[in-house]
Amino acid sequence: MNLPLSAETLLIEGADAPAFAHAQFSSAVKSLAVDRWQFSAWLDPRGRVLALFHLARLADDRHLLLLRGGSAAVMAEALRRFVFRSKVRITALPPRHLACGPALAQGSLASEPAGDDDLSLGCDSHSLRIGSVGDDAWRLQQLRAGWPWLPDSCLGELLPPAISLQRLQAVVVDKGCYPGQEIVARLHFRGGHKRHLHRVTLSQAANAGDVLRQEGRDIGRVLDVIANGTEFEALATLNDELVAEADAGNTLILDDDVAITLLSSWPA
Repeated sequence: MNLPLSAETLLIEGADAPAFAHAQFSSAVKSLAVDRWQFSAWLDPRGRVLALFHLARLADDRHLLLLRGGSAAVMAEALRRFVFRSKVRITALPPRHLACGPALAQGSLASEPAGDDDLSLGCDSHSLRIGSVGDDAWRLQQLRAGWPWLPDSCLGELLPPAISLQRLQAVVVDKGCYPGQEIVARLHFRGGHKRHLHRVTLSQAANAGDVLRQEGRDIGRVLDVIANGTEFEALATLNDELVAEADAGNTLILDDDVAITLLSSWPA
């Protein structure tokens, strides 16, 4: 499965934009300085992840969202239902390209000179550039870092622990209410969720969104997969019960003779 190399982005602007974003999204939005970005998410009241994105603060009253899956137009329309009388304007932007750029500090932003609206998001070992030219050189680096991309079939289906959002600081428990906050807090303090994020290799080609099965049981979901030589490297959310059967580096056989080897695992 090839992820689109175009960027789905939207702008949230206006005097009330910071307060609106802080109330709707699950990260510590108020702590985000101008010319910085953070991971964030928009959850439904059940705590399910509707959208995962890079949230960049371009100015005091202007935020850019780069979605890691999903449609900017659909999200913008859904967000507008919560504007009420707030001084906020939400705009889905035309798709642009994604490309790998030079190393920049994690969380930093770099803009091109006036007249060029290219923007680079610092990702430590590289940068993710929104611009006029695209490539996929960033994908394997981000997959190996455990940065999930959500296929359409997973939107509104996964809880934050299943894709390691607390590790990415995309969800926090020490801020005021936001959609799904009670579920996030319950899972944080009481635990109990039985799926988490893993980097694996698969012996066969797969598509993002594919369900993984063992003896007919749904034991996980593929989120992203890249052909790497003769193997297929993937991010997947897997049942803890399955993972407990194998130490890192061991291989399990799933239905349809799919062999899966665990390489890395991440907590909630």
